[in-house]
Amino acid sequence: ADAASGPRPAGRAHGPEAGWTTLRGFEVIAATSDNVYTVHMMTIALIPGAGGDAFYWHRVVPLLEVRGRRVVTIDLPAEDESAGVEEYADAVLAAVDKSEHVVLVAQSLGGYTAAAVAERIPVELIIYVAAMIPGNDTAGDWWEATGQPMARRACDIREGRDPDAPFDETVTFLHDIPAGVLSEVLAAGASPQTGTPFGTPNTWSAWRSVPSRAIAATRDRMFPLEFMRAQVRDRLGIEADEIDSGHLPGFSRAGELATLITRY
Repeated sequence: ADAASGPRPAGRAHGPEAGWTTLRGFEVIAATSDNVYTVHMMTIALIPGAGGDAFYWHRVVPLLEVRGRRVVTIDLPAEDESAGVEEYADAVLAAVDKSEHVVLVAQSLGGYTAAAVAERIPVELIIYVAAMIPGNDTAGDWWEATGQPMARRACDIREGRDPDAPFDETVTFLHDIPAGVLSEVLAAGASPQTGTPFGTPNTWSAWRSVPSRAIAATRDRMFPLEFMRAQVRDRLGIEADEIDSGHLPGFSRAGELATLITRY
């Protein structure tokens, strides 16, 4: 059930006469002055990265639901040349509908979508997963502003890859995905991504006041670990948690990722 209310003799409402609200895991517990409690389940909105395909989360969703979480996934209009970050946020808002308590989990480019959503509705928590954290930059400017190209090049050289080789998604993104899962991913195919969201003006500030957590992938070849640690410290002021995966832990380490999400 979404909410359960009624007298709970074991607990009393403390605080101002209008009552109080507190968090317990992924529940929001509100108590009125007459000692009536209401428990609301949070909605976890899973935001994909470039390509905008909700399929990215298909292994994570059942692992969250079996833990009693309410989950929504979103297909973003990544193929639409007219759609930028604000239109991506529209898709998220449509999915969460009238949910009062929302947690955003944002993969990669999804960090920008999360910032745009937080500008328009109250958000309880943002969880950044191998994500771009907006700062004051557009998504297009983020790369040079954070030093990502140099960090990736240094990682390639350190690990014995040619930093000037043509882009190969198998090498950069799919290198740690188990064979059985990889066959599913390849069968689904890559989703196109326009350049439009990379030019969306960054006018968002509300996300800075939202509690946040960040997950860095220890074997990420796109956003190397030391780079991610530094970005999270600089832009969120926290330390990143780490997961033993490449850039796409939703595919390669779904169980560990679901555990981290539900731990916050």
